Amino acid sequence: MKRVFAREEYCIACRLCEVWCGIEHSPSRKAYKYRQENPVSLIEVQFDKEVGNSIAMQCRHCEDAPCIDACIVGALLKDDEGRTEYNKDRCVGCWMCIMSCPYGVIKPLKEDKKIAKCDLCPHLDTPACVSHCPTAALIHTETEEGYLHEPTVADHVVDNDSLFTEG
Repeated sequence: MKRVFAREEYCIACRLCEVWCGIEHSPSRKAYKYRQENPVSLIEVQFDKEVGNSIAMQCRHCEDAPCIDACIVGALLKDDEGRTEYNKDRCVGCWMCIMSCPYGVIKPLKEDKKIAKCDLCPHLDTPACVSHCPTAALIHTETEEGYLHEPTVADHVVDNDSLFTEG
C-alpha cells in the first residue's frame, strides 16, 4: 500500500499541504471557494522553533493501528488495501482513537463530536497534499525506500486549471 512520507529536510512550512487538503475535502473542491467553505484539513504542519524545522503530520495508516483497537463501535477499520478508513456514521464521539494514536494526528471535531483523519484521497492517484507540495517534502510511495531519492519536478506536477474554474 502506498503511504505519504514526510521529508522534513525539504519542508519550508508553507502550509500548502494543509490548504490543498482542505480544498480537496471541501464540498466544492474549488480553490476560489476555500475561505467561504472553511474546510478542515486532514494534515497539519508542525514547526519546531528551537530546532528550526517543520514537518507535515497526517495519519500514518499503521499496519497494527491502535486507533482501530481503541474504537468501541468499529468506526475505524482497515480496507482491502490497508488504509485505515473512518465511518463517520458509526462514530459515537468517544475520542478513544485520538487518545490512542501514537502520532497525535487524529483531530477532534468539537462541533459534532466526531473526528477528522487523513484518508489518502482514495479518489485521486496522488493525495492532494503530495501533488501540491512545492518542494516535494511529501511523497506518496509504497515503502520508505522511495523516500530517500532527491526531489524532482516529477514528484509534484499537478494540473490546477480545473480547481480554479467553475464547471
